[in-house]
Amino acid sequence: MDVETESLGEFEFECGESIELDVAYETYGDYTGDNAVLVCHALTGSQHVAGHGEDKGTSGQAAAWWDDVVGAGKAVDTNDWFVVCVNVPGSCYGTTGPASENPETGEAYGPDYPPVTVTDWTRAQRLLLEIIGVDSLHAVVGGSVGGMNVLEWAKLYPDFVRKLVPIATAPRLDSQCLALDAVARRAILSDPNYQGGRYYEGDPPDDGLALARQIGHIMYLSKHSMEEKFGRRAARKDPSDDAYVSEDPTSRFFPYRDVESYLDYQAERFTSRFDANSYLYIMRAMDEYDLAEGFDDDGDALAAYSGETLVVSFTGDWHFTVEQSEDLVESFRDAGVDVEHHVVESDYGHDAFLVEPEKVGPPVKEFLEG
Repeated sequence: MDVETESLGEFEFECGESIELDVAYETYGDYTGDNAVLVCHALTGSQHVAGHGEDKGTSGQAAAWWDDVVGAGKAVDTNDWFVVCVNVPGSCYGTTGPASENPETGEAYGPDYPPVTVTDWTRAQRLLLEIIGVDSLHAVVGGSVGGMNVLEWAKLYPDFVRKLVPIATAPRLDSQCLALDAVARRAILSDPNYQGGRYYEGDPPDDGLALARQIGHIMYLSKHSMEEKFGRRAARKDPSDDAYVSEDPTSRFFPYRDVESYLDYQAERFTSRFDANSYLYIMRAMDEYDLAEGFDDDGDALAAYSGETLVVSFTGDWHFTVEQSEDLVESFRDAGVDVEHHVVESDYGHDAFLVEPEKVGPPVKEFLEG
């Protein structure tokens, strides 16, 4: 496993703004000329897709986030495949992002970082692959917004990749998810410490970021999984001093529940590892993605792609539903693409692609090797 940072030079974003862009990435296995597999990370993931116990400057869900799927002898077998994972522009795990130093000012970019799109991520990945000598991809694999990244590869570089595996994703967000993301953004923006995004010399907007992450985390779990995991049980411990419930005047009589404790714990872990501006930038990239942009419809956007596709969806996922995946499959068929839809029976929710590798790995392995 190698961890590298590569300069792409002056990179022009889709919005028209340009900066010097460094890209952080990791590779696993040996490149033989036709065995490269690009893995695209989700919203707050990183290039550190595998390798538990390795200190890569990541933690939580960003650390070895698909270790049960990628590695020697695993579904994406690094004995066979040369795996590349790239930290996307706008993130905070080594690729130039809002928290990076702006060479023109000597301070963090903050809100001066260019608005970023999934198209920008894909173009940056393509440039990086050229620099490291990869001239074609056997497959592009990714879940959630990483799955949107996969779809953009078919749209931008249809002749560069032979197989696509979009997992737990859709060509665009629906209005309910857009609404929840809008509230999450406003939680960050309304934190007094946000300071217009120029908070790097002071206290970060952790309260706003914590609320935003809690909203997001609820989206990742199904109603069934939350009921099974928490029910209405009271927590086994009292809230910490900085938990929101500690200021609730009713909390002296009513219980601090398991579900509240869980959300507070997740928020605390998240604020210790992620940048608020990065969360705003990457979330906006996901919200604004539309596969059909610039085309008549999704099928038209995919028409130039002639490879094979495996779409994977999960029955308990209400963030990106099975029905949305079925519509995506129909768009591939309209484009004349050889496509298979694998529906995973799961009560977990959107994060099933991360936490139930035993259900995701086998169909992915079979498709890559088929």
